[in-house]
This record gives sequence, structure tokens and C-alpha cells, in this order.
Amino acid sequence: MREEAGSIRDTICNAGAGAAAGAISATFVCPLDVIKTRLQVLGLPQTPTSGHKGSVIITSLGNIVKNEGFRGMYRGLSPTIIALLPNWAVYFSVYGKLKDLLQSNDGNLSIGANMVAAAGAGTSTAIATNPLWVVKTRLIMQGMRPDVVPYKSLLSAFSRICREEGFRGLYSGILPSLAGVSHVVIQFPVYEKIKQYMANVGNTSVDKLSPGNVAVASSISKVIASVMTYPHEVVRSKLQDQGQVRNKEAQFSGVIDCTKKVFRKEGIPGFYRGCATNLLRTTPAAVITFTSYEMMHRFLLKVVSP
Repeated sequence: MREEAGSIRDTICNAGAGAAAGAISATFVCPLDVIKTRLQVLGLPQTPTSGHKGSVIITSLGNIVKNEGFRGMYRGLSPTIIALLPNWAVYFSVYGKLKDLLQSNDGNLSIGANMVAAAGAGTSTAIATNPLWVVKTRLIMQGMRPDVVPYKSLLSAFSRICREEGFRGLYSGILPSLAGVSHVVIQFPVYEKIKQYMANVGNTSVDKLSPGNVAVASSISKVIASVMTYPHEVVRSKLQDQGQVRNKEAQFSGVIDCTKKVFRKEGIPGFYRGCATNLLRTTPAAVITFTSYEMMHRFLLKVVSP
């Protein structure tokens, strides 16, 4: 009974800490998320300054504020938060459970077992939250689609996609999303190993690492995973966006067709459109998410009784 109660408490703490951390980080980096998504789908902004390195983010941000106002920088925030609440809640809960199941008798977790736990949690999360990410992408892009009837709200977008495109529309981009599980398969084992290394150097335990150490571990692991797996995000965004412009632009028949057309039109750089913006967004987001999660998790373990 005591073990079962402890397991329930761990699940509650993982879910609560994950949901809170996701909401905090999403709000903080939303403007960069908007820019990244538009760069993925539309490419570089067509302005005189777009050829100068370092100006793309500022130019894009300026265009959004000029054409759509301050509100434009936070397009898609509602579905992002709504998606991230279950996203990180599901992820950290499943990840924690799988780690407990896969760890050896001495309590250690091998790199292979850690990768399996990360992959299982990532797959569960991708399937559960994909419809919300589709809605988020559509809401972000509609400011750039004057010829398309805009969605009035989150519920309006969801109901229209269901009515006009059905189940397939809600799960557009699911294959590259599942391919994106490779991101967490890289990120989480690297994150765990860096934390363990820091704990060994500091002669302490992993659960007593300072927020600064957690921030360093999360940022390094995020950069490594993001650079290695970024191309799938470009393909996913294009597939998720194309539903609202059907019959108006050339369609991608699937992941392979999209990959071929991006490569034919833009080459390798096409798969890294928005990557710099993505790193500026995801690195602090990862630091905020993981640090918030670790601190919130420790707090909840103290206040939530079995």
C-alpha cells in the first residue's frame, strides 16, 4: 500500500510540475515561436534587409508588430498552453514511470533504457497532443493568409478543421511528429548524463543539484538535440499548415513528397529555416521548463502527502 501511495504521489508531482513548467516557458518564448513557425512555412521575409545576417528575427518581429500589432506576437499562445499542459504532464509522468520500470536493481539507468523511456514518453505525448499543435500552427499562420477565411478562436479553428478536414486534418504532420521523438531520445539521456556528471563532480545527488546546474544541463542537451533533429520540424510545420490553403497552392502528398520538394526548391538550408530562431526560443524554454520542473517537483514532493 505504501509503495502504491508513493507511486500515485510521484505521478501527481510529475504531472503538476510538468504542466506548470510548460505553461511558464510557453508564455515567455511565444513571440519567437511565431517567428520560427512562419520562417519554417514561408521561408525568409521578403524585405530589403532580409539578406543581412542577424536581421531576420528583428525584421520578422517588426513586420508582425507593424501588420498585426502586439497581439500578433502571441498568436497560437492559447492552444500552445492548452497543448503544453497535457504535453509535459503526460511526458514527465510516462517518462518517470518508464524510468522506474527500466532501472536496474541498483537503481541506475543505462543509456539504452533511458532512450527507451524517452521514446515511449515522446510517442505517447505526440499522439495525445497533435491536434492541438495543428490548431496552434494554423492560428500562427493565419496572419499571413489574407486570402483565407480566418479562424475566430481556438474552438472555431478546432471545429472547422474537424468539419472540413476530419480526423486526417487533426493528425496532419503526425509522422514527422513521431519522427521528432528522436529529439527527446537524444535530449533526455544527454540531460540525465550531464546532471549525473555534475552531481559526481560536486559530490552530491542529482536531486540536490542547484538551479544553475540544472539550467546548464538542460541548455546543452537542448542545443545538441535541436540541431540534430531540426529538419523534421520544417516538414511537420509545412504539412500542418497546408490544410487551410488547399486548392490555392501546390500540395504535399506526404512526408516524402514534402521532403523532396523542400530539398529541390531550397536545398539543405531549406531544412534549417528558422533554426537560429528556434535555438533562441527552445534553449531558454528548455532552461525554464526543466529548471521550473525540477524545483516544482521537489516542492510538490514535500507538500503532497502519499
